[in-house]
Amino acid sequence: MNQVIALVVAYLLGSIPFALIAGKLHGVDLRTMGSGNLGATNVFRTLGRTAGITVMVLDIAKGAAAVLVAEALTNNPWPLAAGALAILGHVFPVWTKFKGGKGVAVGAGALIGLVPAASGVLIVLWFLIVLTTRYVSVASIVCALAAAPLAWAFGAPWSYVGFIALAGLFVIWKHRENIVRLTHGDENRISLGRRKGTTTEG
Repeated sequence: MNQVIALVVAYLLGSIPFALIAGKLHGVDLRTMGSGNLGATNVFRTLGRTAGITVMVLDIAKGAAAVLVAEALTNNPWPLAAGALAILGHVFPVWTKFKGGKGVAVGAGALIGLVPAASGVLIVLWFLIVLTTRYVSVASIVCALAAAPLAWAFGAPWSYVGFIALAGLFVIWKHRENIVRLTHGDENRISLGRRKGTTTEG
C-alpha cells in the first residue's frame, strides 16, 4: 500500500500545473501563448522573470518532493519510480488534457532527491550555459546528457544511473523540435535583459 500511495502522490505532485496557475493569475492561458508548453521558460517569456523563476522553483520542488515522499514510505526502487511518475505527471498532467511541459525542472527536482551532489553541479552547468549562449534548450539538452555520467561519478547506484539516463533521453526526445530549430539556426534565444524573454523552449 505504501508503494501505491508513493506513486499516486508522485504523479499528482508532478501534475500540478504551476505554469497554468501563474498564467491564470495574470489573466492568460499559457497553452495558447508562446510555445504553448506549460513550463517555466514559457512563463518567463510570457509573464516575465519573477513569474518564470517562481514556477521553475516550484516545478523543481515538486520533483524533489515526489522522490522524498517515496523514500520516506518505501525503499529502492520505488523512489526511482516516483521520480519517473513526477516527470510524466508534469509532461502529461491529467488536469490539462495531458498537455504539460518538457520535464526539465521537475526532472532536476527528482535528481535532487536521488543524487543531490550531481544535481548541484547540473544546476550550475545549466545556468552557465543559459547565461553564455542564451539558449535554454541547449542548456537542457546538455544537462540531460551529462546527468547520468555525473550521477555515476558521484557514486550513485547503477539502478539510479540507469534511471537518470532514461530520464535524460526522454527529456531530449521532448526537445526534438528544438533540436531541429537549432540545426536550422531558427531557435530563439532567451532575453535576459528585459522583463520578457523570447524563446520557444518550454
